[in-house]
Amino acid sequence: MVLRFLAVLPFIGILLGVPFVNRVEPLVMGMPLVLAWIVFWVVMSAVIMAVVYKLDPTNRAGAQGGEEARS
Repeated sequence: MVLRFLAVLPFIGILLGVPFVNRVEPLVMGMPLVLAWIVFWVVMSAVIMAVVYKLDPTNRAGAQGGEEARS
């Protein structure tokens, strides 16, 4: 359940958050606020998907099975 919620966060942040930050001012690191928001969520999407990958029990079982097959 938690993994599914984590996987939905980038969708919510990018698609549903943009109308609320659709402004040019203030500038964030020289970018308009809406562009900085999208860049932030693209980076956070990669981080969140890495966390989901590490927490997914299917990946842990596959990694353990793969190590046993090599031995």
